[in-house]
Amino acid sequence: MVITGGGGFLGTLLCKQLVKRGTLTGPSGEQQEIEQVLLLDRFFHEATGDPSLEGTVRRITCDISDREAVFSAVDSAAEVSLFHLASMVSGECEERFDDALRINLDGGRNVFEAARAATGLPRVILASSIACFGGDVIMDHYSDHSKLLPRTTYGMTKAICELMVNDYSRKRFFDGRSARLPTVIIRPGKPNAAASSWASGMFREPLNGDDCLLPIRRDQRHPMTGYQTVIDSLICLHELPESCLGGDRAVGLPAHQVTPIMAEEVIKQIAQSRGIKLGRIIDAFDSRIQGIVDGWPTSIDASRGELLGMPKPPPLKVIVEQYIQDIMTKGSDGC
Repeated sequence: MVITGGGGFLGTLLCKQLVKRGTLTGPSGEQQEIEQVLLLDRFFHEATGDPSLEGTVRRITCDISDREAVFSAVDSAAEVSLFHLASMVSGECEERFDDALRINLDGGRNVFEAARAATGLPRVILASSIACFGGDVIMDHYSDHSKLLPRTTYGMTKAICELMVNDYSRKRFFDGRSARLPTVIIRPGKPNAAASSWASGMFREPLNGDDCLLPIRRDQRHPMTGYQTVIDSLICLHELPESCLGGDRAVGLPAHQVTPIMAEEVIKQIAQSRGIKLGRIIDAFDSRIQGIVDGWPTSIDASRGELLGMPKPPPLKVIVEQYIQDIMTKGSDGC
């Protein structure tokens, strides 16, 4: 089994969950033991090594734009299941267009072609994004039936990869599925170049006692879900019988509609009950970031995903409590 982006936050959590689970549905339709997990990424933090996974998890340092390296890794995995999480993030894609094409498009095609060349009919799960949606006018709700009109380079690359997954599946090159992710909270570490980095930051920094500089409006609505729900959703989507999906392999995941005002209310409640001294959320409006966010959906209709069994995120307060328990009190860890 292969996870691209395996050195990242979601990749390491997915790895741990799959090793704990022990099996996945194979090309035969039967449960098969997960004998080895191959993690592909450009960089692995030394601290993410877990001695208990030694012998089960193998880390390969490579760039997915390196076709030979990707083919070599996938070729070594018998009867592949492949989770494709590797990607440049939204803010980077806006600033570095050529790199976005090289990593997100050329790299995505390398991953898909390697899966196509693998033995049998592997299952391929693409981590896509609600940034696929957009248009001249942002609608109140977007669903799996909405037209893809991304207004960012990041969203464009994700939309193209979704279409490739549909076509490769139609041609029986592999059995593909795309999980259309809302913004995932709460990511640990420092802010990154994603235009949605504020979504985790407005929880993470104040809970750490630090100030958060908020680049968007406080009443900005945005679809968000918890990291554990995303991991469960990726596995759920992998396990779905192919007959449930038809020709549209992209499934929108359920999400909460969250504003910075709501986030601040929740962390104040939690801080009071836990005796946490909060940092402040400080308005630091950035027209570039707000402009990107204005091109994204504010609400997602995930009724199709719910019918297919995609899990709903727990209440926002529970997501924050999970972060405190899983990450703040233990430190960020991975495979």
